[in-house]
Amino acid sequence: MAKQTILGRIAQLAKANINALLDSAEDPEKMLAQMVRDYTNNISEAESSIAQTIGNLRLMEQDLEEDRRAVAEWGQKALAASTKADELRAAGDAVNADKFDALAKVAISKQLGFESEIKAEEPTVLAQQKVVEQLKTGLQAMKEKLAQLNAKRDELVSRAKSAKAMSQVQDAVKSIDILDPTSELGRFEDKVRRQEALVRGKAELAASSLDAQFNELEGLGQQTEVEARLAALKAGSPTALAAPPAQGAIGS
Repeated sequence: MAKQTILGRIAQLAKANINALLDSAEDPEKMLAQMVRDYTNNISEAESSIAQTIGNLRLMEQDLEEDRRAVAEWGQKALAASTKADELRAAGDAVNADKFDALAKVAISKQLGFESEIKAEEPTVLAQQKVVEQLKTGLQAMKEKLAQLNAKRDELVSRAKSAKAMSQVQDAVKSIDILDPTSELGRFEDKVRRQEALVRGKAELAASSLDAQFNELEGLGQQTEVEARLAALKAGSPTALAAPPAQGAIGS
């Protein structure tokens, strides 16, 4: 995977607007689950690619550091050869002095070669270091986005469960609404009222029957009195049809 491709994918995923995506989704929970899987996979791939990029950078940095050490070493060799040549020339040994000057030139040539390599390597290493930092930053952003996705998913799942529970509670409350004549409680209350009405009807009927019996008893008493007076009349009693004496007349 090319570095630019990695950077592009990381930037795209890190900048994704979760809320906007969820608003346009038909099934937000399902979409979140898919996004979590996608982010997890992309993070895994990105970590592998970034690790390889960092490994390559460390090799380049090691090569650069070796070239810098080589520049310093060849510089020291050039200085040592030149110093020796000066000592020999001062001692009158021009032939050997020239040999050491030649060695100093070879050392300087080597030093210049490594300096050229350093000059070519440094911009590449600096650019690669910048890319690695960008990759690390983007990867961290992706991990933070993944944490947001997981939190959002947990929130939606919790809200969905809560909504379902509330719906079940509302259905249960509705089923026992005492004002609803079609509810179980309403039907039971109606049955009780009919039973109460039946009891009142029986009581009223019983009371009516009892009153009739007492009326019948009173009628029998009056008939008996009529029969008694008729018998007295036939017996010739002069007082049989007399009105009953007034109260207070007795003993007057």
